[in-house]
Amino acid sequence: MKKINNSVLALALFVGIANANAQEKKTLTLDDAVQLGIQNSKNLKIDVAKIEEATANLLEAKNRQLPELKISGSYMYLPLKPNIDIKLPGVSGAGGPEVHQVAYGSANVSVPIYSGGRIKYGIESAKYLVEASKLTTENDKVAIAYNVAQAYNNLFKANQSIKVLEENLTASQKRDETFLKLENNGVIARNDRLKASLQTSNIELQLLEAKNNYNIANINMDLLLGLPETTEIEVDQNYIDEGNEVKPLDFYLNEARENRKDLQALDKQRQAAALGTKSAKAENLPSIAFTGGYVAADIPKFLTIYNAVNVGVGISYNLSNLWKENSSLKQSQAREMQLAATNELLNDNIKLDVNREYQNTDYSKKRIAVFEKSAEQANENYRITKNKYDNGLATMTELLDADAAQISANVGVINAKADAALAYRKLLQTTGTLTNK
Repeated sequence: MKKINNSVLALALFVGIANANAQEKKTLTLDDAVQLGIQNSKNLKIDVAKIEEATANLLEAKNRQLPELKISGSYMYLPLKPNIDIKLPGVSGAGGPEVHQVAYGSANVSVPIYSGGRIKYGIESAKYLVEASKLTTENDKVAIAYNVAQAYNNLFKANQSIKVLEENLTASQKRDETFLKLENNGVIARNDRLKASLQTSNIELQLLEAKNNYNIANINMDLLLGLPETTEIEVDQNYIDEGNEVKPLDFYLNEARENRKDLQALDKQRQAAALGTKSAKAENLPSIAFTGGYVAADIPKFLTIYNAVNVGVGISYNLSNLWKENSSLKQSQAREMQLAATNELLNDNIKLDVNREYQNTDYSKKRIAVFEKSAEQANENYRITKNKYDNGLATMTELLDADAAQISANVGVINAKADAALAYRKLLQTTGTLTNK
């Protein structure tokens, strides 16, 4: 009875460990994977922090238009009797009161009236930079969407390769069993049977490599999507039918001009730089502000001051601007020139990207037809060669070569369809519309 209990305990422990180590399976469509990738992207978390930083800069710019109010106060104890000499006519300081403490306080307010537009330009520029940060985030989302699609495509191709190779390995192993019987009956030579066995070994090696690629692709997907590394993702192959109707090139060029977030972000940066130039020019203008203050002081047995209120207008002008060159202006103008050149370069690159990916999409679709024709020929060739071999009209080498060509062609069709779907998504990425699907 004790032995039975120990056996049951061991079995339960084994099952528990097996379940703990088992991979969790998760079926995801490509669009679901893209959304999950965007949701858990670490790069986008950095972008969110940059938006918050830009928003804080905007708040700082807005604060400059608000009144400045400063309050100060002090209390001092005088351990030694100070010498007080009052110079007022008819008043003598001799024998004056002993002063041992002083208390005073003040409040000052300053309200900007005119600053040459620096405050206004600063606020508007900061707003453009906040918008630019948000657009940059949207552009990064498009890039992440394509990266996820690429990883998903690699996972799909690896999985399909495994399925094809497993089917062919099963067929090859059955063929080995048949050939072994034929060899034992003296129908075929041992050398022919060994050639078939070698072919089976080659398929096994290809299958091991395909499974290794699949495991690597699966881990990559888990990391991209923010899933536990033990999650096994099951793909939905319906995505390979995307992009069957590709529109004319001009459509995608117009889409890129209207939707590329990096182009829009650069435009906001250029607008911010233009305002920066205006703000730099305003540094040569004076600043005017309304000022007011209140002062109170108390020196016991000697002096008391309260209700000392003052109001006025203050003007500030840096006279050194008369002989110093405005370096801020030159820097801002250089920034504008740099962004203008960057804008021209980006527009050229967008045209190149869209044209290239449009051609790649067209090329990928044409490859499917070629691979399908090749697979059809390879399958028919294997059927004919197998028939010839069964009738003693073809060699074992010819049969194995035909089988290998058939495997390669069938895998090629699947890969070509997957690559075409990915090429179409790459085209959408270059137009900035991939996340609009």
